[in-house]
Formats: sequence, structure tokens, C-alpha cells
Amino acid sequence: MAASLPATSRRIAHFVLENVGEVVHMSVTELAERTESSEGSVVGLAKTLGYTGFQQLKIALAQDLVAPVQFIHEDLEPSDHPDTVVRKIFASHIQALQDTRASLDVHALIRATNAIRAARRVEIYGIGSAAPIAEDAGYRLMRIGIEAKVLIDSHTQAIGASLTGPDVATLTISHSGSTQETVTATRLAREAGAKTIVLTNFGKSPIQAYADVVLFTVARETDFRTEAMTSRIGQLAVIDALIACLALEDYEHSSDILRRSFEILSLKRY
Repeated sequence: MAASLPATSRRIAHFVLENVGEVVHMSVTELAERTESSEGSVVGLAKTLGYTGFQQLKIALAQDLVAPVQFIHEDLEPSDHPDTVVRKIFASHIQALQDTRASLDVHALIRATNAIRAARRVEIYGIGSAAPIAEDAGYRLMRIGIEAKVLIDSHTQAIGASLTGPDVATLTISHSGSTQETVTATRLAREAGAKTIVLTNFGKSPIQAYADVVLFTVARETDFRTEAMTSRIGQLAVIDALIACLALEDYEHSSDILRRSFEILSLKRY
């Protein structure tokens, strides 16, 4: 988030990133003095990052120090052997899952579950690398008996979103939260009265202004392992958790639908 922060917050953020070992032992006053800022600016940055204050931020930093994250996230080199590539890629995906689990708000997941269960149908929006995640979510919802329509074309997204209403829930998948097509679709759905759920990466983004519920993933971008790679892992995990919660919310019906779909699909196998 550092690049998108105001100047003072950005200065504090860079100092924290470069001096994590020191910061976990500092008071808010000490950090303010070292960064030539105010105590209020330090606390404000912590709250922008989603913490209640500087103390909670320090606890999170201390927990991160337990694992050598800097080694896990080393970037790929042109000379890397395939064995090294495999190790780095898998380590990056594991870290994305751990970070996403830590940032996922269970209360937001419950609100998303309730919104989908209360809706007559669900519309799912995704563009680019988010499109296959959207299609997977639609398929998974269908398997537990929830009517879902997946829209991955920007024109049909805009039309579909404008034709939703209070009896519809929408799920928008956007890593950046800044893609014009999906932001527009989410805005139109919100204006039409739909309950809007957004799955996006941690941090502030334009799409959140139109979201009733936000589910966060965490994916760290590097030169070769872009967010389009690691974000998919976190997104799929959150979708899995959401589907499981939805199925358990109406266990008997979901189980019956799953049994029937298994029977139908068995005819497709040798």
C-alpha cells in the first residue's frame, strides 16, 4: 500500500518496512520522532492498515518476524533451476494463503453468506485473470443449489448489473479493486439495490466504495510472480470457505443437491 499513501504515511511505512526489528520495540513517540512525524500520523497509518492502533500493528509485525518472509518472497532469477522455481512458487503460494487467512474477516464472511442465502439469485463479475475464478464460483454455487449467473464480458456485466435489484446479491472478484469494468458493474448493481459483495486484495481501492461486504485476500507482487498468479490461490481459498459456509447454512438441502449432482455426473464417467 505504500505507494498509494499520503507523503507522511508513506515515509512512516517505508521506515517500518526497512526497520521492522527496531519498530517492534519502539513506542509510538519514538517512531514519530525517528520519522519526523506526529504520534497521530503513526496511529493513523496503523488504522489505515486495518489495525486498532500502533500496538496491534507492532504485534502483527512481531508475528511476521517469526517466519523469514524476506526469503520466501525472493524473486525469480533468469538463471534459476526449475527446482528453485518450484520451491519459490510454492513458497509464495503458501505465504499468500497464510496472509489471506490472517486478513480474512470472519464476520464479513458471515455477512456475505447471509446476503447470498437471502437473495433470489447471485450474479458474479470478473475480468481478465479474475474471470476463471468467477466461473469457478458460479459452478460451485450451482452444485449446492444456489442460482448463479457468471458475467465475464464488460458489456453484459454493465447490463446485468443495472437490471439487478434488492432480491439479487452480486459477487465481484477483482484483485486490484481498480479495474474500470468491474468497478462500474459493482456500482450499477449497488445503485439498482442489489447486495454487493467484493473479493479484493487488502488495502484501499475504488471498488470498496460500492461494496456492502468486502472479503480480503493478500498477494504480494514481484517482477515474475505477479498478483495474477498468487492472488488466484487466495481467491479460490476464500471462495471455498464461502461455499462451505453456504452449504452448512442449509445442510440438508445442500447435501441433497450434491448427492443428485454426483449421481448425474457419474453417468459421465467410465
